[in-house]
Amino acid sequence: MPSDTMVVDSVKKKHTLMDRIHQVQAFLDKRAKSSVDPNFIEVPEKPWRVIFRNKNHDVDVEYSDIFFDPTYNESTEWKLLFEPPMGSSIGIWVGYRGTGISFSQSLNNNSGRYFSISSTGARYGFNFRLRRFNTSKAQLTGTTYEHNFDNRESTVDTTGLVQSPVWIRSVYVNGYYVFNGRRYSQAAAYNQSVIQRRSAGSFLLGATWYQSSFDYSDVANGFFMMLGHGVHRIKVHQANIGFGYGYNFVPCRGLVINAMAMPTISVYNRVKAYKYDFNYDLSTEDDVDDYGSWNRETKTWENGKTHKSLLFIEDAEIDNVGEYLDYWDMPAETTYSMFNVNVDLRFGIAYNWKNWFIGAQGQFNNFSYKKDENRVRIVDTYLQVSLGVRL
Repeated sequence: MPSDTMVVDSVKKKHTLMDRIHQVQAFLDKRAKSSVDPNFIEVPEKPWRVIFRNKNHDVDVEYSDIFFDPTYNESTEWKLLFEPPMGSSIGIWVGYRGTGISFSQSLNNNSGRYFSISSTGARYGFNFRLRRFNTSKAQLTGTTYEHNFDNRESTVDTTGLVQSPVWIRSVYVNGYYVFNGRRYSQAAAYNQSVIQRRSAGSFLLGATWYQSSFDYSDVANGFFMMLGHGVHRIKVHQANIGFGYGYNFVPCRGLVINAMAMPTISVYNRVKAYKYDFNYDLSTEDDVDDYGSWNRETKTWENGKTHKSLLFIEDAEIDNVGEYLDYWDMPAETTYSMFNVNVDLRFGIAYNWKNWFIGAQGQFNNFSYKKDENRVRIVDTYLQVSLGVRL
């Protein structure tokens, strides 16, 4: 049996831990109230919040490049447009004052999970969002153009559903500084840690880190890879800084309507494209009738050619393509650029009564990249509704 001394020590340790927790809570409560003007911002007495959210999100990716072939003195322009269906998820957010975590699970169309950490104060805000999902209902539009001096002719233009799921992974980190933090709260409309009592606005200084990967590397999607000269996975990294303005309109007690716009400039841009090479391609130049069989060791056809055009094979040969299809990794291509203009737009509305609140929030982010003829544009948006309670 434990001695009386051990029992007393255990009780003391528990009291010490609880005392520390209460001290931290008291510090956060005091800081939250002393940092704002109570005529404009109300800090609720109950610090804990539980919020249930339904989020609808959409991401579109447009990737284009031009490949030059010195053999024929012509270039091939390729454009890929990826349009998955809008996804829907349901989740929960739990936090104390302005700091909390959330987790969401997809409901339909896009299968995946979403995790975020956020923290807001009178003069700052921070948000970390991790998203990973896949969809087999995405639409891919691939277009190949042949350039010969001043001529531009579309040779392949196809739109279709992917044959194998496409994976999207993204990390979004955003921080901002509020110049008029005593009277204006960005959090009042987005996580309801405080209540805006009177209309006010503020300039904001922000910084964003965004990285995303787009992966359709399953060979079942091989036709679209061939359209893109073997590109099967794209990674985008981008850092932005911006200066904007936000305004909270309070038409009546408990209700706040927020709008925020922040133009940004990218100070770091990197795109890395991973590629396969295939023994088939979409070449429009093919005067060879008999290729024979494919040698997987030498990576050549029996007639010595390295590629066979799918555009010239006979219908009877189509069933044999799967038997001879071969592909292998090529060196990844990494390019950098700077100073692209993007935009961060947000809209939020919240209504508070007693210890309950409801809200709706939307965000639009545009991330663009351009280096010579290589271009990437990602549009990432969401719209969510929420119901929460203070405890």
